[in-house]
Formats: sequence, structure tokens, C-alpha cells
Amino acid sequence: MALKIIRFLIKIKIMASIDNLRNNIIDTLFAITNKDFLTAIGKIIDNTKTDMDVARLTEEQKLMLQMSESDIKNERMISQDDLDKNDLEWLKRK
Repeated sequence: MALKIIRFLIKIKIMASIDNLRNNIIDTLFAITNKDFLTAIGKIIDNTKTDMDVARLTEEQKLMLQMSESDIKNERMISQDDLDKNDLEWLKRK
């Protein structure tokens, strides 16, 4: 189980890198004004959409969902307001 958690944490770091990459691409796209270039990018995206129709979850993602379901079932949740307060308190300590 510990190995699964370690793998899960590594995947989270990789997913964060992917999110950063995606956000950087989006920021770059907003700056592009060349219509032909944007059209070409749009065609590339349209041609790859068929590969994205079905989401394939990794074992780590499945584990994360199972852990989330367990948290919900066992009422281990926190409201967004409480979470925000905890975040602010944590930031003040830094």
C-alpha cells in the first residue's frame, strides 16, 4: 500500500507539471493573432479529439477516486469556507 501511495504522489507531481504545461500553452495561444496559425492549431486539436473521447485512468487515479469515495462515505470532508480559513492561517505562519 505504501508503494501505491508513493506512486500516487509521484503521479500528482507529474500531473501538476502537465497542468503547468497546459496553462503555458493556453497563455501562448491567447497572444497569437495569426489566423492561419490558429486555424492550423485548431485542426491539430480537432484531429486528436477522437483519442480523448474516452478517459483512461491510471491505477493511481483510480486509487485517488477510491480514497475520495471513502472520505465522502465516512464524512471526512471540510467545507470550502473552512478550507479557505485553514489556508489563510497556514499562509500567515509562513
